[in-house]
Amino acid sequence: MSFNISVIVKGIIAGFVGTLVLTGLMMMKKNMGVMPELDPIHMMSTMAAEKMGTQVSLTTGWVMHFVLGAVAWGGAFAVFNGILPGGSQVTKGMAFGIVAWLLMMIGPMPMSGAGLFGLSIGVMAPVMTLILHLVFGAVMGFTFAKLLGSSD
Repeated sequence: MSFNISVIVKGIIAGFVGTLVLTGLMMMKKNMGVMPELDPIHMMSTMAAEKMGTQVSLTTGWVMHFVLGAVAWGGAFAVFNGILPGGSQVTKGMAFGIVAWLLMMIGPMPMSGAGLFGLSIGVMAPVMTLILHLVFGAVMGFTFAKLLGSSD
């Protein structure tokens, strides 16, 4: 795959689609009463408020969530696609999802007060977030493949 801006744009679009699916699953999880305390949107809004020293609306958390999922993760997926393990884009996406999950578990989770790997929330926090990131990666990889015109 040749590397150009259109590939990055396709990665951003794929990241956006993956983030939409991830967000839908997060909302379903919360509405079903499954780990409602695991709320990344609220966590990001709270962290932004603390950093800025003022109150921040949940809208800020939603914007951060989609910018990270689409632009940061989607763009990075396109850039690093050639070195990701896996024979298909779906597999590459899942591998990338694991990396994104790991970075979230050792960075933003502890910074938000949820502890390393979110264990302050409970032992299911890392499991739940890993599943969500695997789905995110699979959807992102599938979408990226379709945008590239690939059949995988």
